[in-house]
Amino acid sequence: MGDKITLNIQPRDVHGKKVSSLRREGIIPAVVYGAQVEAQSVQVESREAAKVVKAAGKHTPVHLTGAKKRIAMIKDVDMDPVRHEIRHIAFHAVKANEPVVAEVPIRLTGEGESEAEKAGLIVLQSLEKLEVKALPMDLPEALEISVVDLKNEGDRLTVGDIQVPEGVEIVDNDDGREDNEDEEQQTIMDLVIANVYEPAALEAANEAAAGDAEDASEVESDKGSDTPQEGVQDEETRPGGKAQDEPKQSNVDAGK
Repeated sequence: MGDKITLNIQPRDVHGKKVSSLRREGIIPAVVYGAQVEAQSVQVESREAAKVVKAAGKHTPVHLTGAKKRIAMIKDVDMDPVRHEIRHIAFHAVKANEPVVAEVPIRLTGEGESEAEKAGLIVLQSLEKLEVKALPMDLPEALEISVVDLKNEGDRLTVGDIQVPEGVEIVDNDDGREDNEDEEQQTIMDLVIANVYEPAALEAANEAAAGDAEDASEVESDKGSDTPQEGVQDEETRPGGKAQDEPKQSNVDAGK
């Protein structure tokens, strides 16, 4: 763990559509909740919130200060798709003495120093993150694994090669694996993090994948030209033979 990350929060009395006035003042609406915590509407200063979101991500505990101190994990961040600004933050309160599950990034170290890379081969990372279980203050900022020992084409690094910090457990959630009755079932430790490729072979594989994607796109396009879109009716097939307006959707920012 690095330095403790703190964020001052204040109670929020503004709700619903009125929260837009807070955002104009540089205040972000947020909520704090948990299994044994009554959901609390709060607000945070936008610049400080942006710093904390960048530093903590969803894998580092945040020490919330203000009327009541809590330890929390960032559970969700709602971003404005146009302005790329934070619209709302959801904090999940946790206890310091109870393990939590969080998704942490996998960081390759020693890049450029392996015999494989010095020989002109390419080390390509295929797994970017893993779920781990640990006490909040024991959660690592990242799981690090060195590429230095990679030498030849076909060499690989798996989850089992990671030196997991003490007090941290990798969670096996079956993501990225398929059951195969003819082969021994793959475990979380067998998942490949990085492979060594010969540049020409990698380029050929990428070109083949691009060609397959283009073929699939053409097939879908051909289907779309002959098949009406699902849920869309011609005027003749609509009740009364006239086009009807689609129902309007409500854009309510629930809980914000």
